[in-house]
Amino acid sequence: MAAQEPSPPSSLEGNKPGFPKKILANNLEDKHLCNSCLKILRRPLQAQCGHRFCSFCFNKIVSSGPEKCSACIKEELFEEPTSILKLGGAFPDNAARREVEALAAICPNEGCTWSGTIKDFETCHEGHCDFAIILCPSCKELMRANEQEHHDERECPERTLNCKYCKEPFLLKNIKVEKEKIHDHERQCSYEHLNLLLHFIMGIKVSLESLQPQSLEVAGHKLQELHQSLRDLELKMSQLGGGGAAASVQGACAQTLTTSFTPLPSAVGAALELQLQSEKTKVVELSRRCQELELKVNTFENIICVLNREMERSCTTMEAYNRQHRLDQDKIEILNNKVRQLERTVSLRDLSIVEMEGKMREMSAATYDGIFVWKISDFAKKRQDALAGRAPAMFSPAFYTSKYGYKMCLRIYLNGDGTGRGTHLSLFFVVMRGHSDALLKWPFNQKVTLMLLDQNNREHIIDAFRPDISSSSFQRPVSDMNIASGCPLFCPLSKLDSKNSYIRDDTIFIKAIVDLTGL
Repeated sequence: MAAQEPSPPSSLEGNKPGFPKKILANNLEDKHLCNSCLKILRRPLQAQCGHRFCSFCFNKIVSSGPEKCSACIKEELFEEPTSILKLGGAFPDNAARREVEALAAICPNEGCTWSGTIKDFETCHEGHCDFAIILCPSCKELMRANEQEHHDERECPERTLNCKYCKEPFLLKNIKVEKEKIHDHERQCSYEHLNLLLHFIMGIKVSLESLQPQSLEVAGHKLQELHQSLRDLELKMSQLGGGGAAASVQGACAQTLTTSFTPLPSAVGAALELQLQSEKTKVVELSRRCQELELKVNTFENIICVLNREMERSCTTMEAYNRQHRLDQDKIEILNNKVRQLERTVSLRDLSIVEMEGKMREMSAATYDGIFVWKISDFAKKRQDALAGRAPAMFSPAFYTSKYGYKMCLRIYLNGDGTGRGTHLSLFFVVMRGHSDALLKWPFNQKVTLMLLDQNNREHIIDAFRPDISSSSFQRPVSDMNIASGCPLFCPLSKLDSKNSYIRDDTIFIKAIVDLTGL
């Protein structure tokens, strides 16, 4: 196993506040935060009250003397003397430090892709990131660290430039303001530079007079270098606009070169001829390499042309695929709309079917002679629902006095209603709105007989009444049904609780008879 990297040296400990929160790659937990700077703990210390602080933050708090712990005050846990922060009143929390240093981290600087742990960030990356935003010490402009060199050399308005000759520094802004003064400075420096060159040439002349013939080749090279230097200086002098002094120094240099090197022997010419041959050989070699490179360039150009054609075909194919994709998306949207429309249609059809099924059940159970027998199955469960209040009342299917006669139904309360609540089974007669109401006589005035049938056909429970024609229950209906009217004390529940022949197979039968006399 590789050895663990050491922590930064102790000289760095405690001189910075916490790490910024945005370096965390995962979710931040409150236990990793300093209670002073509210950043991620750096070199955590734990005070006697249990709160953690960065070493830098704790030392800053206690630097002016003991202070009350603001975290204890905020949490309303202040307790003297444990909540008093003082120098020496905290110890390094190495467990918290190891936990924090092991957290996954990323560089907070925009554009940087570095990642690692907080420990790696502190030891290897913090302060060395090329994408860090820094302040130019001269012009106070913000920039990235990797742009500092370019800024210092090319962009900083406070940068310095050096004289070409004496290397004396000048501030850029002063150069713009005192342009003439600096121009004069460079002119004076060029005169001094020419004087130095003249002395140098005179020294070369003395040295050449003492040279042996075999050293003349070296002398020839020096001659070429001096001629080139003189031409450069002449150009600079003409740019600076030198006066008579410059001309006299220039003339002296030229005369010295002429008198010093004119009588050189033919050995120098031979050496120069050899050098010329060598240069010709190099030129031939360079020409050959250029031809090879041109051949490779032509080959690469052909390859690039082929790749360009392939790229164009691929782009055309991609555009066709994109167009087809858009068409497919449009078709999918159209089909989705059709599916949603069909779903709505099916839902409406389902509702119609349910409604039709209800009407079919009602029609199949309907009678047209004023006599109706109502079968109520699952009596025990429906009785419990009535006791619990979930379904206190039930309506029977409709029945008629004739095909175009009165429409009626029954309403039963298995736990009683009104005066019979909790003691009797209540049974009511209801006049309903029918299709032929306009052809009938109103108010309804037919005798009604209600019966709970004994399934042994021995003792039926019977109650009968004649309608009160002044009651709204027997007027022509203006809604689906009138208010029910009948017998709230129809049958004592005690009769149904004991062994009897009214309930058999968890089923009872209710019978209604409407007297048809006079219709």
